[in-house]
Amino acid sequence: MNLKGRDFLKLLDFTGEEITYLLDLAADLKEKKKKGIAVKWHEGKNVALIFEKTSTRTRCSFEVAAHDLGMGATYLDPMGSQIGKKESIADTARVLSGMYEGIEYRGYGQDIVEELAKYAKVPVWNGLTNEFHPTQMLADLLTIREHFGYLKGIRFTYMGDARYNMGNSLMVACAKMGMHFTACTAEKYFPDRKLVEECERIAAETGASVSLTEDVETGAKGADVVYTDVWVSMGEPDEVWEERIKELSPYQVNARVMGCAGKNAVFMHCLPAFHDLDTKIGREISRKFGITEMEVTDEVFESEASIVFEEAENRMHTIKAVMAATLGIPENG
Repeated sequence: MNLKGRDFLKLLDFTGEEITYLLDLAADLKEKKKKGIAVKWHEGKNVALIFEKTSTRTRCSFEVAAHDLGMGATYLDPMGSQIGKKESIADTARVLSGMYEGIEYRGYGQDIVEELAKYAKVPVWNGLTNEFHPTQMLADLLTIREHFGYLKGIRFTYMGDARYNMGNSLMVACAKMGMHFTACTAEKYFPDRKLVEECERIAAETGASVSLTEDVETGAKGADVVYTDVWVSMGEPDEVWEERIKELSPYQVNARVMGCAGKNAVFMHCLPAFHDLDTKIGREISRKFGITEMEVTDEVFESEASIVFEEAENRMHTIKAVMAATLGIPENG
């Protein structure tokens, strides 16, 4: 399968077969790395990493993946780029295209990364926008496949705020791969209705399903995967914490929820997670609201059912696959 020159902006742009190809490539690259086999397919090339929103996992994944493929990487933090400030997105795309073989963007609206891709002459990769998080999806799918041995038919429940990038992207990923997606949350936190309808159309072709429920027992019942994310996203004002804690606390992933799930259910989280008081924000929230755990309890996070760190590692392997495939794999690769 030839994906050379393709942008990687959202999973809606890819077929199930193309997604499977990227997962297979990631698995192969992961195996080679574990065996110490070098894969310098893109030696001498360079990529630009634009981060308007900072991240531990995404930055490290792109930098290590680029290095493993033989490439150099330039990290542009929120203060290191003039994108959209002194220089238009279109001009930024054209400038960087002359210096780099690929551009990653992590930041705000999906329209920004789409415009970058429109004007760039090189592949553009979405490291996260408000609407979608496709590189995280590949890591999640690979982790689930590694654990269960398959994807089609997996019962997947997402608990919490399902309106933004994680809820949207997981629903799309499940629909594309024939999985059964359930968003379990208060109605105001359901995904966008138009995207739900689009995923239902995809699901009708792949054997997947999309369900929305406010009932925790119904949502968690028989789930193979229980997934959650932080209740307040990057860039949102502090004032929303109180509202989210009040409205989303019933959807905390705890022992009762995991007890409703399937016998061999796993817990997943894209991280960082507020499961204890070992972070500055965690201690601040505890002081203000009198809670010691938020979207997931420490009991579940540290349990044998938790595969969050395998999931985090797979960010790097799947991002490497995306870069390798879209930059072009040599014939002897």
